[in-house]
Amino acid sequence: MHPILLQAFSQHAQSTYPQECCGLIVQQANKACYLPCTNVSTHKADEFEISVQEYAAAEDQGNIIGICHSHPNATSKPSQRDIAMCEATQLPWHILSWPEGDLRSIVPTGESPPLIGRPFVHGVWDCYSCVRDWYREIKHIKLPNFERKDGWWEGEEELYLDNFTKAGFIQVHDQLEIGDVFLIQIQSKRVNHAAVYVGDGKILHHLYGRLSRHDVYGGYWQRNTRMIVRHVGDKD
Repeated sequence: MHPILLQAFSQHAQSTYPQECCGLIVQQANKACYLPCTNVSTHKADEFEISVQEYAAAEDQGNIIGICHSHPNATSKPSQRDIAMCEATQLPWHILSWPEGDLRSIVPTGESPPLIGRPFVHGVWDCYSCVRDWYREIKHIKLPNFERKDGWWEGEEELYLDNFTKAGFIQVHDQLEIGDVFLIQIQSKRVNHAAVYVGDGKILHHLYGRLSRHDVYGGYWQRNTRMIVRHVGDKD
């Protein structure tokens, strides 16, 4: 990172300490500049969020070429969420420990984590992402993504019930087929979990806060299934 950019980034980190700062590196003509942003996260001490409006305003000023944030009272080692979001945004991420002042940069690799054993990062590596990635890798079908905020199931939104037809699925009641998706309700008023049937009586899914894994479909999962859906293009 250019010393002028690092100086602006460091000053921003100092001004928001002990909360995380966040900003964008924007290319304007032949010059890159650091654009400080407002951290709108509700947990500013250990995470950040840039509003959609502020991000769009930055895009109007130039080409966004990097995302920056600080780690107050911590090392610059990227968290699992940092790594996941770097991949999701397809931009370099720059992490500055503060007040230590160590800078670390990571770049997207373009690779998805394995379907089994991936860490949970809501909105990037979660239960719907697991279904999407299975369909992409196994069936070579690209499912649409849907914006989802962490904790959406605590409100009035029905992410799965409102969108499964938009993703190309229909409800089914017949014998299970590989690729069928179980829409499951777990400790919520909403259908808030999805699992894909992989055959031999097993599902692949990714529970909140856990590693993705296979489980036998039955018992708890079967009791809490509210709908089984099948992709209309999923025919061998």
